[in-house]
Amino acid sequence: MAKIPLLLMFLLFLLSLVSLTTAEIRKLTITADSRPMILFEKFGFTHTGHVTISVSSVSVSSSTSASNPNPSRLGFFLLSEESLLQVLVEIQQNPNFCVLDSHYILRLFNFRDLSPPPHSRFNQSYPVTAPNEYSLFFANCAPETQVTMDVRTEVYNLDRDGSRDYLSAGLTQLPSMFFFYSLLYVAFVGIWIYICVTNKKSVHRIHLLMAGLLLTKALNLICAAEDKHFVKVTGTPHGWDILFYIFQFLRVVLLFTVIVLIGTGWSFLKPFLQEREKKVLMIVIPLQVLANVASIVIGETGPFIKDWVTWNQVFLLVDIICCCAIIFPIVWSIRSLRETSKTDGKAARNLAKLTLFRQFYIVVIGYLYFTRIVVFALKTIAAYKYQWVSNAAEETASLVFYMVIFYMFRPVERNEYFVLDEEEEEAAEMALRDEEFEL
Repeated sequence: MAKIPLLLMFLLFLLSLVSLTTAEIRKLTITADSRPMILFEKFGFTHTGHVTISVSSVSVSSSTSASNPNPSRLGFFLLSEESLLQVLVEIQQNPNFCVLDSHYILRLFNFRDLSPPPHSRFNQSYPVTAPNEYSLFFANCAPETQVTMDVRTEVYNLDRDGSRDYLSAGLTQLPSMFFFYSLLYVAFVGIWIYICVTNKKSVHRIHLLMAGLLLTKALNLICAAEDKHFVKVTGTPHGWDILFYIFQFLRVVLLFTVIVLIGTGWSFLKPFLQEREKKVLMIVIPLQVLANVASIVIGETGPFIKDWVTWNQVFLLVDIICCCAIIFPIVWSIRSLRETSKTDGKAARNLAKLTLFRQFYIVVIGYLYFTRIVVFALKTIAAYKYQWVSNAAEETASLVFYMVIFYMFRPVERNEYFVLDEEEEEAAEMALRDEEFEL
């Protein structure tokens, strides 16, 4: 029985990983599952919340020769994060305690309510009148038993006109928000095309890739808006999730590719990539494929699958590796420019390039730090009604990042970083000597 407290600590870990789901109408099959706790989804309810659970084809098997398990020891319940600590205390005080007996949960039903075999089914809707963020669980307090069942869940809030809103109370603003940002990126694409057309002689291949990045970002946001809209209204994305994942994959691959290529100076400083830079791209792109597969599994299945935590860990690990990998080319470029400045007699130009790439390095680090750490912190500490704030912060940071990078490396005939006079050349030589002396 010592395993029970450990499993509840694991439950705490699960809840820390789970963000508010889109709460689509979900249908799933659980086969021979012996887990004492299965987390289905997490949802923010208003005072008009409802949860509907349909269970069918239920069978419970025991791995021992004991009699059939007590059906009241298996059932569904809702648990708020505030009540989770109290439940943990109850279990720590009594390792044999069943969570279904806790006074801190909102019990829905147990297997005693099932229709008699061979049907073994149940369908019921429950109102949730106390606004809060709840997690929907299935508990199996019968030792050494395995459960098989088909489950269909609907979690939603009712709007003033009586229509169902399948998005959590903190995410119902997402369709409008994503559409607003998509309009900003469409305008951004138009401005970038205008800049490229009016400066044809200064356009490099990297500028075309940057245009493609903006376009995929705009399309990604449009699909995200449609995806969330249909989920909000109907409970299912109607195929928009597929387009969302496609453009999400293209956007992320293009983003990391553009950062690596700019960081190596490709198309600006040299027309080719060195072997180590090619290896970085060959590492980053496959890793992004893996990260997107993990993202799809996480988004489309939910925490009820046995390997959900593993996929979460894969996604986080791959994302960290990619973020570290794209930093190396920028560091290499800075080191190469510093060494070149000592020998080629073009101190001012090299100092300007060095300054540019240092600024680029700082901007990339700041962007990665904000979107990976600050945004995660906002998701963790924000009240469930304001979960959209973390999405808005992430999209705003991304837009600012794109604007800064595109301005720094825009196509212009007389680039302020590369066109310098003799006085600036002499001043740069002194600056580089001082820097070398300090180092």
